[in-house]
Amino acid sequence: MSNMLYGGDEIGALVFDLGHYSLRVGYAQEDTPKAEIPAVVGIGEDGNCNSVRGEPMDIDDKRPDNNITQSTPKYYVDTTILHVPRKGMEVASYMKDGMIEDWDHFEKVLDYTYSKVIQSNAEYHPVLFSECPWNVRNKREKLTELMFEKYNVPAYFLVKNAVLAAFANGRATGMVVDSGATHTSAIPVQDGFVITGGICKSPLGGDYISMQCRQFLQDNDIDLSPSYMVGSKEVVKDHDKPRWVKKKNLPDVTKSWHNYMTKKLVQDFQATVLQVCETPYDEKSVSTAPSVSYEFPTGYRQDFGSERFRIPEALFDPSVVPMRGGVVGNTIVGVGNIVTTSVGMCDVDIRPALYGSVVVTGGNSFIQGFPERLNRDLSMRIQSSMRLKIISANGCAERRFGSWIGGSILASIGTFQQMWISSQEYEESGKSQVERKCP
Repeated sequence: MSNMLYGGDEIGALVFDLGHYSLRVGYAQEDTPKAEIPAVVGIGEDGNCNSVRGEPMDIDDKRPDNNITQSTPKYYVDTTILHVPRKGMEVASYMKDGMIEDWDHFEKVLDYTYSKVIQSNAEYHPVLFSECPWNVRNKREKLTELMFEKYNVPAYFLVKNAVLAAFANGRATGMVVDSGATHTSAIPVQDGFVITGGICKSPLGGDYISMQCRQFLQDNDIDLSPSYMVGSKEVVKDHDKPRWVKKKNLPDVTKSWHNYMTKKLVQDFQATVLQVCETPYDEKSVSTAPSVSYEFPTGYRQDFGSERFRIPEALFDPSVVPMRGGVVGNTIVGVGNIVTTSVGMCDVDIRPALYGSVVVTGGNSFIQGFPERLNRDLSMRIQSSMRLKIISANGCAERRFGSWIGGSILASIGTFQQMWISSQEYEESGKSQVERKCP
């Protein structure tokens, strides 16, 4: 391996933290990412995108030397450009279950990142990527190949996001509770390595809570027209019909884009209104809690009381909120249960260390009262002799970008510099190097 040091002030290593909801990217040694890019791509219409020269697109479009790519649809990346209504623009995510599913769309986002966010050539910057703990070998190797072959990075490293979240909170051993968009998972970390046999996850995540919020709002006949549709409005009191005028000359938007904008509205509602009870949900105890007012883009305003506690309760007690077609609670367990199950699958010697460092991260952990409720639930479940410590960063950025901050710290540590996979090593050993150097 070359003697060149990839960290330090001269050469800025880049940290990419890949999540189902967004991609966080920035320079190592900085406190926060330079950009947070949604993990979706807008695909605009091209007059002739379905067929070129009379041939269906998918027949030979995959050949890299094919000139057909000149006629492929236009791609729209990042919040500002995605939120503009355009005729025929579809919205698609390139992620599935925390892993990259659509590599073409993912490459479009990387191209955008280098040209517009970093504004520098890829070959000047070593890259540290985060990955979910259950990422599969062929996807790890494909990402390695992509970074070296297409982007010509000088060095590269792949590390589990749970390990980075633990590092960001000053821990090398601990239980990382990550409640994100698609699921909530408990991931045990020992000395900077994930104990894969102890990973426990539940499909109850931010998307599930959004779905419950949307269902509740629709059941209460609340107009969920996103702000792009609203030309002018009058602020109205509770339970009055909203009075608003639709924007003129709106393009004919696709269903996927409209749903994406509606989801953004529901997510804003959920971030503003929801709160987790300190104790298991009880109609009587929450009836005295203060209500929260929320104004929708149409100008309609309403106060929300007990329901703002009932919806997020599903994370801790899934039997509270029935799903259409049956109750979820029979087969799915809450956050507290996931953690104790995960610890129980680990060696008895490290259990005290895991309970002594329970790191809370992920978007759902922002729901008011989430860490406190987890603390209470775990206290009730574990032996009184076991010391329990919940670690949840107070600052918004620290918890939201926990994995990215951990990557920023790791990539700038002196002792880490010899761990990079260099381009020279890649040329000698190929993509299989990632399995050997990045456990």
